[in-house]
Amino acid sequence: MTSGLWPLLLYATGLVALGLWIGRRVGSAGDFFVAGRKLGPVLLFATLLAANLGAGTTVGVAGLGYSDGLSAWWWVGSAGIGTILLGVWAGPRIWRVAAEHGLLTMGDYLDHRYGRSVRGLISVLLWFATLTLVAAQFIAMAEIVGVITGQPRWVGATIGGIVVIIYFTAGGLLASAWVNLVQLVVLVAGFAIALPLAISNAGGWTAVQAAGADIPDYLNFWEGGGSGWIYLALVAPAFIISPGIVQKVYGAVDERAIRRGLVAAGLAMMAFALVVTLFGMVARAMYPDLASGESALPTVLASGVPSVIGMLGMAALFSAEVSSADAGLFMLSTSLSKDLYKRFIRPDATDRQVLLVARGAAIAGGVAAVLLALVFASIISTLTIFYALLSVSLFVPVAFGLHSRRAGLAEALAAIGSGLAALAAVSLLKPADAPALLDETLIGLIVSAVAYMLVLVARGGGRKERTG
Repeated sequence: MTSGLWPLLLYATGLVALGLWIGRRVGSAGDFFVAGRKLGPVLLFATLLAANLGAGTTVGVAGLGYSDGLSAWWWVGSAGIGTILLGVWAGPRIWRVAAEHGLLTMGDYLDHRYGRSVRGLISVLLWFATLTLVAAQFIAMAEIVGVITGQPRWVGATIGGIVVIIYFTAGGLLASAWVNLVQLVVLVAGFAIALPLAISNAGGWTAVQAAGADIPDYLNFWEGGGSGWIYLALVAPAFIISPGIVQKVYGAVDERAIRRGLVAAGLAMMAFALVVTLFGMVARAMYPDLASGESALPTVLASGVPSVIGMLGMAALFSAEVSSADAGLFMLSTSLSKDLYKRFIRPDATDRQVLLVARGAAIAGGVAAVLLALVFASIISTLTIFYALLSVSLFVPVAFGLHSRRAGLAEALAAIGSGLAALAAVSLLKPADAPALLDETLIGLIVSAVAYMLVLVARGGGRKERTG
């Protein structure tokens, strides 16, 4: 299968070339961070959907489908639900604030709403957390290259790192949006053709059902194994307030583009959730003794369908991981350059200097994530760290801040601190057989919301909002 690596490398080279070409048009921080606020509904749909269909939603969820069955749908399905809520609720609200005050990052919003201390705290926390998001994409790329060539993880992670770092560093959000559109076309075409062929080659749907007959709740949509509806608490809030996703919303041309683009992206993710789950279930029927469930999807594409279709599917899969990795680099570069460097280290930095730091941060973050990909064990466990930290630290301050006119610094710090403390306590203390409702992220969100409201009440309604 080593020869199968060359088409993938050629495709990756094409993505790099496109990113470099678009990068020639990026001359300011505004172009790099929010694409000049020129993204219409189609480009917004494409860049959000492509960025959100990454390691967890492809290789990771197929692995969950392999082990847990239909309930794996809830990982990507929850992301789709969160994306729709962002489109109809939080997205238009935060876009109006960003457009009125010239905000470029999530840190800008936190500073505007609560002050620089909250901005600094969240920026530092999320910079390190986001490294796990990017690392998960490189783990998936390593799985793809490993199945094709048999090469160790470091080879695939390095190839993926080089591709993403070069094209994202050149063009930022503008390059990502156009490259993501190409990636999305390849992804949809590859999976749409490969899935029916894979089901047929596995012996049909009856054979797929029979392969999981001895696994409890394998065909239970609501819960089975470690998967199920409880993913709503972990994943959906993160997709409503993720800095990388919200910053793409900042790049929208208007509120109508946000509503149309994000609702369409959310619905597409909910449909895609079923596709990837079925790939995992097909893999169990075809290859019941895989050492790792996360090799299920690459294995089906490499061996379970005709080679030409398999290579198209592999290119689609590689596209998914690349597009999500660039979303992670987007978060890393903006948090370090705009939220930390410009705000705390060098407030008088020129637009050119901020852009230079952003590109340097993307390179450094990409290299660090490649190294982390060699350490972490699996995609889902790696992403769980990111989503949990993101949800319990950021969801309540952002979501409540869009509605409360009087909550301030004290409420935000109480929500962040208590949420993180609850997350850590439950993670360390809950027994292995704990019920689903004793989920550390769910408990962290509840504690964070309660702390926010208690401090608001104790302060007599807080102070008047700083800037409206």
